Parts: sequence; C-alpha cells; structure tokens
Amino acid sequence: MNMTQKEFNYIFDHTLLAPPATEADLKKLCEEAVKYGFHTVAINTGTTKACAEFLKGTDVLVDSAVGFPLGITTIESKVFETEDAIKNGAGEIDYVINVGKMKAGDTAYIKDEMEQIVAACHKHNVICKVIFENCYLTDKEKIKLCEIAREVKPDFIKTSTGFGPGGATVEDVALMKKHVGDEVKVKAAGGIRDLKTCLAMLEAGAERVGCSKSIAIAEDYAKTL
Repeated sequence: MNMTQKEFNYIFDHTLLAPPATEADLKKLCEEAVKYGFHTVAINTGTTKACAEFLKGTDVLVDSAVGFPLGITTIESKVFETEDAIKNGAGEIDYVINVGKMKAGDTAYIKDEMEQIVAACHKHNVICKVIFENCYLTDKEKIKLCEIAREVKPDFIKTSTGFGPGGATVEDVALMKKHVGDEVKVKAAGGIRDLKTCLAMLEAGAERVGCSKSIAIAEDYAKTL
C-alpha cells in the first residue's frame, strides 16, 4: 500500500455511534479526528450540531447516519432527517436502505429512496453514502443494489452499519467494486479492528473505511513506513 501517513489517515470516518455516547465522548472523538487528520467523524444525527460546533474551523467533516441502524423508516422521514442533519452542519450522510423492501424485490422503492436522499444531499454539495447492510442480502441482491447505484450515482455505497449480525468482508467489497466500477466509490465498515483487515479492504477496492479503531490502525500503519 503506497500511501503517506496523511493519505492513509484521510480514508477514515472516525466512528462513535453507541447510544450511551455523551457530549464529552463526542468532543474527544472530534479532537482525535482533528489530531490525526481523519476525513470525518461518523455519528448519529442527533449529535450533528454538537460535533459541527466542536469541529468548527477544522478540515474534518461531520458524517451523520440517517435511518440508522435499521433503515425501516419512511422515505419522507429519511429525507427530513437528511435535510435536518445538513442544516445542523453535516458534510456527509450515510443512510441505511430499507432492507425489507430489497428482500421483497421492491427495487422501485429502493431506487426512489436512493434518488430522493441523494438529491437532498447533492443539492447542498454533501457527500451521500448508501448502506447496504450486506449481512442480510444475497449476492444477487447486492449486485442489483450496485446496478441501482450506478444509475442514481450516490458518492459511495457502504457494506454495513456495524450493528447487524455481520460486518464488512473483503469478498463483499470486491463484489461491490466490481459492479459499480469507477462510477461510485465503496466504503467498508463493520468489524474493521486492525491494520491487516483495513489494508485488505483497501486492496479489494474500498476508498473509505468506517471504524472506531482508527487511531490504533493509523498508529500501526505508521510503524510500516
């Protein structure tokens, strides 16, 4: 992996999505992201405003998770949550698809949802990432989602929430990258806890990594330089 330390650190969405997180915890997260030069802090939408304030004047963005972690809210509520997060300072949005609709084969719903949320983001020049939650999907369903993403063009498709029974796998990242090509980027998230796993995700085609172990992984990468 031929990346400088600065380039490597910039792939991370430094994550704190646990329900008990306090404002002090979030402040620490933001301070760490600034210190290490991570791309974003990935947080729940209700904490967007506080994190935006903590990060004011820095290059680190707030990445707000919409419809998180289940994705079983209406399109209208997801669009509202997206717009509310952007209003409160989000520079990126990660939203969870309605997995039940995908399992039922209602791809028209999935496409409509993606179009509306991507439009809400891009209207404000905000990055949009679509969380597939691959642990519930067949390869055929993942490929179909990739095809929809190639049409709609979110900025990223993402493997997992980290709250399901399974997280990112190298196989899923490779499959997703194969079927979106260079038109959409891939984010790996869920269960990435060490440098070896992180590097494997990047080799498979991921261009962003979401994890809570960003500092340990970044420090281990520094030892390889």
